[in-house]
Amino acid sequence: MTFKEFNFSETLQDGLDAMGFKTPTPIQEKAIPIILQNKDIIACAQTGTGKTAAFLLPILHKLSVNPTETTNTLIVVPTRELALQIDQALQGFSYFTSVSSLAIYGGNDGGMFEQEKRALTQGANVIIATPGRLKSHLNMGYVKLDKLQHFILDEADRMLDMGFVDDILKIAEILPKNKQTLMFSATMAPKIRVLATKLLNNPEQINISVSKPAEGVSQTAYMVYDNQKNDLILNLFKGKEELWSSVIIFSSTKQKVKDLERDLRKAGLKAKSIHSDLEQNEREEVLRSFKNKQLQILVATDILSRGIDIEDISLVINYDVPSDAADYIHRIGRTARAASKGEAITFINQYDQQKFLQIENLIGYEIIKNPLPEGLGDSPQYEPLKNSKKYFSKNSRKPFIKKRPNNI
Repeated sequence: MTFKEFNFSETLQDGLDAMGFKTPTPIQEKAIPIILQNKDIIACAQTGTGKTAAFLLPILHKLSVNPTETTNTLIVVPTRELALQIDQALQGFSYFTSVSSLAIYGGNDGGMFEQEKRALTQGANVIIATPGRLKSHLNMGYVKLDKLQHFILDEADRMLDMGFVDDILKIAEILPKNKQTLMFSATMAPKIRVLATKLLNNPEQINISVSKPAEGVSQTAYMVYDNQKNDLILNLFKGKEELWSSVIIFSSTKQKVKDLERDLRKAGLKAKSIHSDLEQNEREEVLRSFKNKQLQILVATDILSRGIDIEDISLVINYDVPSDAADYIHRIGRTARAASKGEAITFINQYDQQKFLQIENLIGYEIIKNPLPEGLGDSPQYEPLKNSKKYFSKNSRKPFIKKRPNNI
């Protein structure tokens, strides 16, 4: 099926089309219709299955059809990293809607707390919060959640492991009784079921297993600093132009995509990029040339990767580690079709190690890290547990109500 079959509002569907979202994942296919029917859900779904869109899209549809100036949805998550990730996804999906959002998490200064307070009292449509930070605001008595219609717990098992069960129950106590509650967890341990009986009303149950990469895909990775990545790609292609006849490179930003295309073309390689600065007809022309083998290398932004449906790829390069582990499986699945062979290479910088560890946990084995070729210098050490702290720019920490355009 396609996303169009959900009959989302026109503004929400425009956002999905702009992001290249065409086919729902299994968790999305199962959860979205149930959420649209206003039923409670308890879902067992690992990180990387597409569960964020599974609960955001039906909520955004409801808000698009029935807009409000009050807080409609509360999403509680275990970490500030996940809160920001969900908020960023929401910005993309809701780009053409009037839905407002706010990410609330600890570790900020007093000025940030005051900004959060103002936003909470004005009423952002969707609030994504960590339990401790939200509880701090609730204790002040000014948070208005009396019109809340949706309560979502993401990574519930992790929150229980972190000792947030009492905070969650206290938050739930002040929420309206007549609301829809959605709980997502990577495991269905007994403690999760106990929590579900306290919070959910006759819930539908969903259990999603994740497919594994095809055996024909050779997977490797390189530990590399960002300023070494372009040189590494040029080094990898040296003498192998005939071996890799059809290559897709995925990167996180359109500026990186443009810079890489420039360097590849300067080196004499047949490469073109696809990103949001191109008109739709220009994107289609680039894809057509790639499908017809007139181009050897297609460089694309992550945000448009879901809209690229091309088979018979000999090599997939993740210039940056995908934020969603399921995207990794989806991307490298474009190689090794019909019992053929394919190759997937991922570049891991010092900040993306935890995300790559999530990919390895999802597929169930460790991926070989190759040493950098001679002449490229030293590389970071792969120590994901030591380097699990996320790094954010100063601006990315600011909460907001009014949405700003994404750098798609």
